[in-house]
Amino acid sequence: MNVYSDWKNDSIYEAVSEGNKIVFDTDSAHTHGASPVQAVLMALCACTSVDVVSILKKKRQEITGLRVSAEAERAPDPPQVFTKIMLTYTIRGKVDRRAAEDAVSLSKNKYCSVSKMLECKAEISYEIALPDGEPEA
Repeated sequence: MNVYSDWKNDSIYEAVSEGNKIVFDTDSAHTHGASPVQAVLMALCACTSVDVVSILKKKRQEITGLRVSAEAERAPDPPQVFTKIMLTYTIRGKVDRRAAEDAVSLSKNKYCSVSKMLECKAEISYEIALPDGEPEA
């Protein structure tokens, strides 16, 4: 994997990987893009989402939607790494709680490379919400 980042102007940077671009804004308002640290948290949510959807589909669950949100705490002193991350998985559709718990656990403990990198410094916990309820047995 090869990537690079170009400083565009003021607080704007453009990162490129195999033709895909992401704009970062290091100004505190972040009006032109996410900060690099926000992007890491966004990458965690996306990475685990891919795993959970794939696993639930393989388990023949009727998933119709997934939102993974993250709330994070950072160390007070530089480099201000993440110290705690709480992920909330809101899974829509007819999904069995046991299948959801298995999918999230597999993502966290085996498949999500972003999670594995971050847990070297941060405690990562999660909760699962099934707003559509569980399917009838």
